[in-house]
Amino acid sequence: METAMRSIFFVSLGCDKNLVDSEFMLGMLQENGFSITCEESEADVIIINTCCFINDAKEESVNTILEMAEHKKNGSCKALIVTGCLAQRYQKEIREEIPEVDAVLGTNSYDDIVHALAQVQNGSSYENFHTLKGLPHLTARRSITTGGHFAYLKIAEGCSKHCTYCIIPSIRGAYRSVPMEELLAQARELVNAGVKELILVAQETTVYGSDLYGEKSLYRLLDEMNRIPGLVWIRIMYCYPEEIDDGLIAAIKRNDKVCRYLDMPLQHADDDILRRMGRKTDSQSIRRIVEKLRREIPDICLRTTVICGFPGETQAQHEKLMEFINELEFDRLGAFTYSPEEGTPAAEFPDQIDEETKLAWQEEVMELEQEIIFDKTAGMKGQTVWAFIEGKLAGENVYAARTYRDAPDIDGYVFITGAQTELMTGDFARVRITGSMDYDLTAELI
Repeated sequence: METAMRSIFFVSLGCDKNLVDSEFMLGMLQENGFSITCEESEADVIIINTCCFINDAKEESVNTILEMAEHKKNGSCKALIVTGCLAQRYQKEIREEIPEVDAVLGTNSYDDIVHALAQVQNGSSYENFHTLKGLPHLTARRSITTGGHFAYLKIAEGCSKHCTYCIIPSIRGAYRSVPMEELLAQARELVNAGVKELILVAQETTVYGSDLYGEKSLYRLLDEMNRIPGLVWIRIMYCYPEEIDDGLIAAIKRNDKVCRYLDMPLQHADDDILRRMGRKTDSQSIRRIVEKLRREIPDICLRTTVICGFPGETQAQHEKLMEFINELEFDRLGAFTYSPEEGTPAAEFPDQIDEETKLAWQEEVMELEQEIIFDKTAGMKGQTVWAFIEGKLAGENVYAARTYRDAPDIDGYVFITGAQTELMTGDFARVRITGSMDYDLTAELI
């Protein structure tokens, strides 16, 4: 291969699942002699791994492509490559409307990134959209971008739920579990490289293994991961409530490395809204599983997300959601306004809600949840917990850390004082909670 294009600027947009794809691409590129630069103005090649889950993400992806295309016109950039969800969904439009793009790879084709770059370097445009079946062939070591002490482990691709508001099955395909032996090999490699916390992600983690082993096998994966020397925390995200069963609960209880933390997207609490969303549960079933989780695992931290302003939602249904949140007092909650996505059934539903109402309802939900969380953080005073050190505040003897109740980038921090010796990022320290500051905690080192 010619040496004209060796420096790459990489942009990863969207969710943590997309980030895993980006890290594999970075690993492939580095193993093939390419260098990564943090300055787009100096790059020979710019690669953008895009997202289009909701309209805001779509706009960010398009704007990023257009911004990076300017470097091809006026800078050192010689090649522009677009991958990921937006590329999969709008492949034709990207090639026709943004001629600066040299190569486009779909969501199941990112393992072809090195070949795509070779084709572009030889003067050819390139595209690859493998069928949304099977999984990319991955042999390179991932290039971890999260600091090296925690990492995401994507245990499955795609989704087979077909919620009426969601485009994921169309652009990622049906649910495909990554074989357990591959995941365990990845996990061991990451831990050997210094990772202390692995965060399990997928569009849905709870049905892991159903397609490969004839039964839900997340509990088996947790048992095996719990045996990996050097791994300290295992965190589970994206658990659909109707799929949480006794086997999973028992695995969380018996495996000491599994954080007592569960991310469980609910989306709403009104049964009619849930039905029209295509969700496979109802409010009473959600209540039962929340009660069971808290009964079986008293110190569990439950996180959820809800959608405000789904088509046809009434004031009474919104108030029902508020009552539900007030009753169940989730430890963590994110509220999002409904985004009508082209190609989804819900986008064609009548009685679309105006943006002003959606935003007002979102604000009401978050104000309520804020009160709940502030009470919960205040109630933690005096407790003793392990904290995962994230770093030290500049100029102060104060460390920022996370407890088992805090996933990176979405939850709070605990700020630790009283350290007599230097702590390093990735260390675990035993701390006593001394107070709270809204979403965050203060603590002293024991």
